[in-house]
Amino acid sequence: MTEQREARRSPWLMLTVLCVGQFMTLLDTTIVNIAIPDMVDGLRASLDQVLWFVNAYMIVFAALQMLAGRLGDRYGPQRMFAAGLVVFTAASAACGMAQSPTQMIVTRVIQGIGAAVMMPQTLTLLTAVFPAERRGAAFGIWSAVAGLAAVAGPTLGGVLVDGLGWRWIFYINVPLGVLAVLATFVFVPDIRLGRKARLDVPGVLLSTAGLFLISFALIEGQRYDWGTITSFIGIPLLGAVGVLLLVLFVLLQRSGQARQPLLPFALFRIRTSAVSGVLGAALMFGSVGVLLPLTIYVQSALGLSAVQAGLAIAPAPLVTLFVAPLTGKLLARFGGRVLVCLGFLAFAAGIALMAALAGPDSSRWVLLPGLLVFGVGMGLAFGPVSTLAVRNVPPALLGAASGVFTTLRQVGTVLGAAVIGAMLQARLAHELVSESARRAAELPAQLRPGFEEGFHQAADKGIEVGTRGTDSMQGLLTDVPERLRGQVGGLAGEVFGHSLTSAVQAGLLLAAGVLAAAALLALLLPGRDLAAGGGGTAAPETASLEQPVEG
Repeated sequence: MTEQREARRSPWLMLTVLCVGQFMTLLDTTIVNIAIPDMVDGLRASLDQVLWFVNAYMIVFAALQMLAGRLGDRYGPQRMFAAGLVVFTAASAACGMAQSPTQMIVTRVIQGIGAAVMMPQTLTLLTAVFPAERRGAAFGIWSAVAGLAAVAGPTLGGVLVDGLGWRWIFYINVPLGVLAVLATFVFVPDIRLGRKARLDVPGVLLSTAGLFLISFALIEGQRYDWGTITSFIGIPLLGAVGVLLLVLFVLLQRSGQARQPLLPFALFRIRTSAVSGVLGAALMFGSVGVLLPLTIYVQSALGLSAVQAGLAIAPAPLVTLFVAPLTGKLLARFGGRVLVCLGFLAFAAGIALMAALAGPDSSRWVLLPGLLVFGVGMGLAFGPVSTLAVRNVPPALLGAASGVFTTLRQVGTVLGAAVIGAMLQARLAHELVSESARRAAELPAQLRPGFEEGFHQAADKGIEVGTRGTDSMQGLLTDVPERLRGQVGGLAGEVFGHSLTSAVQAGLLLAAGVLAAAALLALLLPGRDLAAGGGGTAAPETASLEQPVEG
C-alpha cells in the first residue's frame, strides 16, 4: 500500500522535524521569563499584563491538546502537525512585532493554540512510523530534546536578549518554523490511522473549558493569594467549576451517548497506558520542580548571570541527551518496570543530593554530582514512559492516546509551577521573618526593630529574588548611621541568602518526594514479559478491546 511505503520513508529525518517542532513549543514555555524586565520597558506593561505574557501560552497549551490529538485521528497527524507549525510560526512573528501588552497577550494565545495542535501529533507519528525495534531509541531522542528545551530557555533567552534584544526570543522561531513546515511535507508521511471519526462536540466543549479553568486556577492562584479575583469569583470557585466540568465530561464519555468519544474509555483498560499517563505528569512536575528553584538559586544566591546559570545547569540535559537514546535497548532487555523505576529513583536522588549540598555561599560545582545523577534519571525515564503510554494502543486510538498523554504532561507542568512556586514563596517568607529575628541580635539594640520590620514587610509584599534581596530591602538602610550601613547591609544579604537557600531546598525536596512516590507507581508497569511488545498494535492486555471508530 502507498501509505505503508510512505510510512517507511526517512524515519530519522522525520524525527528531526518533529524534534524541531517540539523544541520550539517547549522552549517558549520558559524563554519568556528571562526577557520579562526588557519586555516591561519595551511594551510599558504592568505586572498583571507581564504575568499573562507567560500564562496565556501555558493555559491554552494545556487545555487544547486532547482535542488536537483527536483532530489528528480525523484529519491525519501530518496535516495537523503542519497546521500547528504554521500557526505557531506566524504567531511567533506577531509576538516579536507586538507594540502593546494586549497585542502580546493575544499573539501568545494564538501561539499556544499552534503549540497544542502540534504536540500530540509528534507522539502519534513516532509510534506509527518507527518499527518496534527502533522505537525506543526514537522516543529516547525525542524525550532528550524535550528535556533540553526545558532548560535551554534561560540560557538561549539570555544570549538573545543581551545580544539582539527581547523580540528575538520570538523571531528565532520564524526561520526554524518555515524550514520545519517545508520539511514536514517532504519527510513526514501522510499516514491515516483509521477511518474518519465524527467530532464529539459536547466532549470538546466540556474538556477544553474544564482544563482551561483548572489550569487558570493553578497558574494564577498564587497571584491572587488563592482567594478572590473579583466580586464573588475566586480561584477556589474557578478550580471547582473546572473539576465539575471534567467530571461531567468523564460521565458523558463513559455513558456511551457519544458515538465516537473524545476520550475512549478503552484507553483506561490498558493498564500500561493509564499508569504511563500519570508518570508523564509526575515527570513534568519533577522537571519544573527542580528547574524553577534551581534557576532562582544559581542566579539569586550564587549571583550567576542568566547565561552562566544556564551553563551551570547544562550538565543535566547533556547527560540526558546521551543516556536517552540507549533506553530503547534497555527497555527491550529489562522491561518498563525496572527501567522506569530506576529512572525515577535516580531523578529523585539527584535532586535530593543537590538540596543537601546547596548552601548560601556554595560554589556552582557542588551541584555537579546531583546534576549528573538527575540527568541520568531523566534519560532513563522520559523515553520509556512515552513509549509505554502508546505501546499497546490500537492504531485508531493513537491520536486520542497521544492527546491524553501530552495533556497529562502539560497538566504536570502547570501543577509543578503552581505547587513549587507556592512552596518557594511561603517558605521564603517564613525564613525571612525567623532568620531576621535570630540575626538581629548581632546589631545594636536601636537598629533591631527596624531590621526585623523591614524583613516582615519584604515577606508580606513579596521580595524580588533576582537581586539577592539587597535592592528590594533598601528601606532597611534609611535610618542607619553611615558607619553601620556596611554591617546592616552585609547582615541583610546573609539573611536573604540563608532564607532563599532554605526555600529552594524545600522546593527541591518536594519535587524529589513526588518523583520517589512515582517510582512506586512504576512498579505497576510490565516487566520483561512485555518488553518486546510493539507499540501501536494490540498486545495481550488490549486484545479484547473493540474498535470504537465507525464509518
